[in-house]
Amino acid sequence: MAKLSQKELAAWEEKRNLNAELLQSLHEMKRGGWARKTEFIAQSDGSVRRIITRRDGTIEKDQIIPAEKAKVAVVRVATGLSQAAFAKLLGVSVRTLQEWEQGRKMPSGAAATLLRVVERHPEVLQELAA
Repeated sequence: MAKLSQKELAAWEEKRNLNAELLQSLHEMKRGGWARKTEFIAQSDGSVRRIITRRDGTIEKDQIIPAEKAKVAVVRVATGLSQAAFAKLLGVSVRTLQEWEQGRKMPSGAAATLLRVVERHPEVLQELAA
């Protein structure tokens, strides 16, 4: 499915029923469904393509994250853990992890060191999560 143009996005937003969408999302979450899905696809140059897809198949965001900023997302995906589980094991908030994965902020100090360990030995974090 192609990315929506500004005009298509505005038309889609106009006909939305946010209350109905929120209720449906709550029901789906309780069933284990998803409303939005994020995929990280490693590129040959070391960067990562991040695609956010809505439940209806439309692409909300499709962007390339530069290699130096994409490392956190690559490390987390290699562990097979969700953002919530990964953040909990690192001792940071999910929002902080999202900031790192989207390249808006960079981890420093102990978090950066722990990420380097997880990068080399992802099985350690998987073992802790089990």
